[in-house]
Amino acid sequence: MKKPAFKPKSGQIDYTKARWAPVINCVLKYKNKFLVVQRSTELNFYPSYWNGISGFLDDQQSLKEKVIGEIKEELGISIKQIKSIKYGEIFDQDESKYKKTWIVHPVLVEVKTNKVKLDWEAQNYKWVTLKEAKKLKLLPGFDGVLERLFSY
Repeated sequence: MKKPAFKPKSGQIDYTKARWAPVINCVLKYKNKFLVVQRSTELNFYPSYWNGISGFLDDQQSLKEKVIGEIKEELGISIKQIKSIKYGEIFDQDESKYKKTWIVHPVLVEVKTNKVKLDWEAQNYKWVTLKEAKKLKLLPGFDGVLERLFSY
């Protein structure tokens, strides 16, 4: 799938060039495994890195609405397939490469299915253990997301 051109909707904020940017980073759990996706080479930030499902908090939706929307959009998983949503401690992740500080909202989403349908934002996915995840080329700060969601 080709990257669509970004055009902010009414009330939506474009954080592409902003110094500070609030984002969610969702880790999906199915049974004893966790979903990581390999980011598309088309993405502006961190192409080909492994990560959770992430997105800018760039509109008036609640955190829960944003989580549900991103999971539906990027994975094709509907609200009916979500068992629970838990939020971790928010933290800042400085990134000199992009001259940006991410304000990261970690989210753990337990789901009833391991079937996913990727959109253009990811080129691959894996269901892994936390130990297996640590061996991948993870997005900077994703270890912080995992630390705030799990005691490991």
